[in-house]
Amino acid sequence: MQRAVVLGGSFAGLLAARVLSDFAEEVVVVEPDLLGGDGTGTGAPHRRQLHALLAMGHTQIERLFPGITEEMTAHGARVGRGSAVRFYVDGVLKAPVADIEMVGATRAFIEANVRRRVAAPGTVRFHHAAGRGIVIRNGRVVAVRVSPGDAAGSDDELDADFVVDAMGRSSRLSAWLAAEGWDIAPVDRMRVDLGYATARFARGSEFPDLVIAHSTPGPASDYQPTACEPGAMVAVEGNAWSVVLAGYRDYRPGRDKDQFLSRMRRCVAPLRAMAEQGDMIGDVEPFHFRESRRHRFTDLTHFPGGLVVVGDAMATVNPIYGQGLTLAALQASSLRVHLGSGADPRTAAWSYFRRAAVVVDAAWQLSTTADLAQPHVTGPYPRGYKLLRWAGDRITEASVKDSLVNQAYMDVVHMRKHPRTLTGPRVLARAARVLWRG
Repeated sequence: MQRAVVLGGSFAGLLAARVLSDFAEEVVVVEPDLLGGDGTGTGAPHRRQLHALLAMGHTQIERLFPGITEEMTAHGARVGRGSAVRFYVDGVLKAPVADIEMVGATRAFIEANVRRRVAAPGTVRFHHAAGRGIVIRNGRVVAVRVSPGDAAGSDDELDADFVVDAMGRSSRLSAWLAAEGWDIAPVDRMRVDLGYATARFARGSEFPDLVIAHSTPGPASDYQPTACEPGAMVAVEGNAWSVVLAGYRDYRPGRDKDQFLSRMRRCVAPLRAMAEQGDMIGDVEPFHFRESRRHRFTDLTHFPGGLVVVGDAMATVNPIYGQGLTLAALQASSLRVHLGSGADPRTAAWSYFRRAAVVVDAAWQLSTTADLAQPHVTGPYPRGYKLLRWAGDRITEASVKDSLVNQAYMDVVHMRKHPRTLTGPRVLARAARVLWRG
């Protein structure tokens, strides 16, 4: 390819640009948001929230950018493994798992390091502009229409052999395709009405052996915040702790610092101690996530050549499960396999969409099945939901007590294995023995 264009310069767009730099003479990242010194901007306020980079996401970005973990830790990020990563269910510490490794850093920090590595070779350039449309001729995308910055007025056309929609939840691709006479992908939606809020605390010598503490309600509390508040605390760059708390509907956390600290005191021991002894830095930043959404591109029979979709523009699931960054990394891997197979980039990228759908559907299954445990989430219910819920509850209970069951559980949570592995005979039999022994 001579030129590939990526519409959107956040995490998913950056990873796509990195992949395309191996296949195109020039890659242009079109990004309307002027990013601040901390790597955040006004166009994506959720960047300021604490994000998880799951184990598989960490593996994928290390493959795309060898040595990036070492570079990030040299500038203040932490890497947690073993007992430094602690997961609690209903206030009880889960059985240890040895080989889960997670990076303690803010999304802005990770994204800034990825952006620096993407731009370093010189193949990728960044264009401060807003995408306004696509140009399709003879069944394939040949250009994108952009306007400089956020300015209105006449658009410029940017020729392209390949285009990536990485414009996030606000993507206008469906409207652009409809305007050109193309069918648009069906959309699945699940209303979850989640609120979460993030605050930073100064990090000193407390908890020297802790990188991540994560707390979630489980079967014992019927997945309600009665036994313990849902939240997480992560050691991040800048000698800080980043703390996030979450809640649904009327229980969403707000900006009030005293309320935030009060809720931390009802959480697991590390967060309680931080609320009592820690020094909060800055304000509490809340965010409201209304619904999970999945575009089913594989249901289409016709699609323009030279066009793919990544990140939240394809699917966004309940962020409480921390799958977003890892989904983007796995989609980038799917794109790399598709282009590396020798597929003509000017034809419809069906093999990419099929590969991406596997990981999207796995994340969707995991998150929506868990979301349906909330009484205000009314469906749609998947086939066999009651059995899936029952099995999931038993496996969760056993994962608190048994390291082997917890290993299988965490492999799915961290997107290293498909959710179907949890209902395999070995895992179910092991869970049954653990629960029978009490």
